[in-house]
Amino acid sequence: MVQPAWQDPVLLPVDTAPVPEYGSGSLSDLLPTLAAGQGVPGFTTAIPELTPADRNCVFLIDGLGWEQIKAHPDEAPFLHSLLPTSRGGTGRPITAGFPATTATSLASVGTGLPPGEHGLPGYTARNPETGELMNQLRWQPWTSPKAWQPYPTVFGLADAAGVRTAQVSAPAFEQTPLTKIALSGGSFLGRLSGEERMDVAAERLAAGDRSLVYTYYSEVDSKGHRFGVDSDAWRGQLMYVDGLARRLAEQLPPRSVLYITADHGMIDIPFDEQSRIDFDEDWELHAGVALLGGEGRARHVYAVPGAENDVLTVWREVLGEQFWVASRDEAIAAGWFGPKIDERVHGRIGDVVAAARDDVVITASVNEPHESAMVGMHGSMTPAEQLVPLLEVRS
Repeated sequence: MVQPAWQDPVLLPVDTAPVPEYGSGSLSDLLPTLAAGQGVPGFTTAIPELTPADRNCVFLIDGLGWEQIKAHPDEAPFLHSLLPTSRGGTGRPITAGFPATTATSLASVGTGLPPGEHGLPGYTARNPETGELMNQLRWQPWTSPKAWQPYPTVFGLADAAGVRTAQVSAPAFEQTPLTKIALSGGSFLGRLSGEERMDVAAERLAAGDRSLVYTYYSEVDSKGHRFGVDSDAWRGQLMYVDGLARRLAEQLPPRSVLYITADHGMIDIPFDEQSRIDFDEDWELHAGVALLGGEGRARHVYAVPGAENDVLTVWREVLGEQFWVASRDEAIAAGWFGPKIDERVHGRIGDVVAAARDDVVITASVNEPHESAMVGMHGSMTPAEQLVPLLEVRS
């Protein structure tokens, strides 16, 4: 029904946002569950549907959400055939965590902690000590990795407990701060081609009586950002990674399980004024804002001191029919970043947090020209972005 012009807009209540399944079915619960099944001290089973195995391999495909696999049976016949195996044979997805973005999700995977504890709450976030925006994917400006994320990784704890642990990824990732704080522990094996990664992952899986191996592929995400998930370039990458997954599955040694998952899904955003709201050209949204963080579909808004309530009011009035718009305290209370927020993380979260429900983004054409030009986007709590597979193959 069309709403009469004279009525007030119907704003999205904060408590209607579909909060990730922290503690029972999110990315941060995966490695703790696997480690618990391998007898690593200090871990308990968080995803009850998963059956323990001596050898566990996690293949994370950047940007390939649950909805995208469901929608492309022809391009991904192997992955699509595994949908009924997801989440321990329940045929259900798990959730990425908020925001549904790579830096946050990889930190959740590797530390086994939600964003409110590991402290990477978005693509960019304010460093309370310097007042600068910190890009947590590119690690700019430089910040001490251990100060930013002090918790040990699951890989490191598993390795110390005698589990043969390895990460198999592109060589360029070996020395990055994100790898060190999220995915380090055991051996890092850099391989350029996807086929090499699958073969080496299978070899490392067989190398120990108990083993935990992680491997990663990024180009599905890259093609989605550049061309969209409705493009031939993206479909070509999906076909390729479907073959990689089959290649790895066919090489599993005995007593092994392969889990295929992702860090987030993705949606395409039209290039029109209704779908792309440019913060850099919108005086209402700009008023009282000191820094704009996050990304187009999951914004952290840092207000000028004293303007927090005014910024919240304006952002709700302008965007509240299409975005869940919350104050920092409301977002924390609603559990968006997990059940617990470490003190050092509190100030990294925006004074206002805006998460898109509709197919719309808040761009920043001047300050974020590259990100603003992307076709495919992610970050929020919609099913297309938030739901990720946990496909399973056992030997």
